[in-house]
Amino acid sequence: MTSRPSVLVIGEALIDIVEREGGDVEFVGGSPANVAVGIARQDVPATLLTRLGRDDRGRRIADQVGASGASVHDASWTDAATSTARARLRADGSAAYEFDIVWELDAEAAAEAAATASLVHSGSIALFLQPGGEVALSTLGRARQAGTIVTVDPNVRPALVGADPLPVAERAFAAATLVKLSDEDAEALYPGVPAAQVLETIAALGPRIVVMTRGGEGALGLGASGLVEVAPLAVEVADTIGAGDAFMASLITSLVDDADLLAGDAAALQRALRRAAVTAGITVSREGADPPVRSEVDAAV
Repeated sequence: MTSRPSVLVIGEALIDIVEREGGDVEFVGGSPANVAVGIARQDVPATLLTRLGRDDRGRRIADQVGASGASVHDASWTDAATSTARARLRADGSAAYEFDIVWELDAEAAAEAAATASLVHSGSIALFLQPGGEVALSTLGRARQAGTIVTVDPNVRPALVGADPLPVAERAFAAATLVKLSDEDAEALYPGVPAAQVLETIAALGPRIVVMTRGGEGALGLGASGLVEVAPLAVEVADTIGAGDAFMASLITSLVDDADLLAGDAAALQRALRRAAVTAGITVSREGADPPVRSEVDAAV
């Protein structure tokens, strides 16, 4: 039997400290860590290369990643403290973040891990914050040149990425096979530009598929066959933490499962977007970043 393709996820893992009435609640978070968990819960082997402290929070992250079926790369461990993000929930369930994070990455470990992966994913703080950002970007570029599938989610954090995130984002996009971004990312990178034009601009840099999530308006995808649109899953929202990461994890799973997706098949893109919308919808119906397992998605698609 042929083994399942393996996915390498490069990026931050941290603890989300969510302010609630009655006190703070801590959840395992960090966009790439959430993606690794989401991929593994869809029964696809995943390894997370990150930066974790040898402390209680770091061990908690590693335990949750491991419980999902994913693994934490040995080069991820450090003697420094595990990073955190304090999340203040708005009235609509969305979150505003304050970060306490240092991002460093072992370049040799990243190169070696990418060389044995079938798909490499990165995004969020991991692309923009130095010194690890340059290592992540270089790893993506080399992986794409080697013929490996590369996926990117910029997940732009204005408080961390500096005055102009576009050059870094477009460098990542140029290395990617598939890009997923949110409408908020699009506004940060291409202010005032219509959604379809944003997708076309990014596609012109080299990705074969570009997808934009639009919250309650669903998602829009551009592939070789043109534009495809899907509606969101109708749920009662607990909070939106991890929704985009669940969507991204589902797209990665579809790339592994469905060869027609990269062949430019419109029906395959429609299936992938629908499955991702369902995965994200289930996630927002729960507190924290808690993506569903494959059987839950199968039952709701």
